[in-house]
Amino acid sequence: MEARLTSTGLDFERISAVDGRTLYLPIPAVDEHGYRLRHGRRSNPFEIGCYLSHVACAERMLESGAAHALILEDDLTFDADLIEVLDAALDSHRDWDILRLSTVNTGRKFKIQDLTSSRSLAVALTREKGSGAYIINRKAARWIPKALVPMRLPYDLAFDLEHLSALRAMFVEPVPVRQRAEQASLIQNGLSSFKLGGLRYASVLPFRIYYEVTRFGAQALRVIASKLHRFMVRD
Repeated sequence: MEARLTSTGLDFERISAVDGRTLYLPIPAVDEHGYRLRHGRRSNPFEIGCYLSHVACAERMLESGAAHALILEDDLTFDADLIEVLDAALDSHRDWDILRLSTVNTGRKFKIQDLTSSRSLAVALTREKGSGAYIINRKAARWIPKALVPMRLPYDLAFDLEHLSALRAMFVEPVPVRQRAEQASLIQNGLSSFKLGGLRYASVLPFRIYYEVTRFGAQALRVIASKLHRFMVRD
């Protein structure tokens, strides 16, 4: 990743990841009971490490005084126009609080406006997994340690609930960053051993329904408002 970033000409700061194996649980940053209710699994130490590493990045960004931060995980490849996309994204910074540059889903994204000649700003109406690459402003950076701690979901699922705090998340579509792990993820290895029994869905399903319905409603309103605005301008 250091070589890839250097080749783009981007200055960067490496944040040492939290190694979940070194944590002595329970810790205040993890709500184990809440995690089991919402996700139907026992928490995974590698997942905890990933989660707290993202929180640490947000806190470091707030300490820096920067207006925006590009957060990158360690298993990414970049499209050739990444710098052009980043420049255009910052020019459009008033339209978003979180701008996602990668995803591991293939769901449809709904265009809001052009970003570059080949990419757009878009929103997703359904859940998107993955937190490989994204940009946050200071409002979003404050939200992460305040609203997402203690941990009650894997980071990418918790991070996808920004609409509950009235934050505006958007995607660059198509995404310019690919998450292609060069080795098996430690989080995914042995994941089945953390699952609970079949009754776990009794608590998980209500949460998932609530999250999906509220997400769809919030994002659909944004798509409709964008289309109405473009229609009025064109008219």
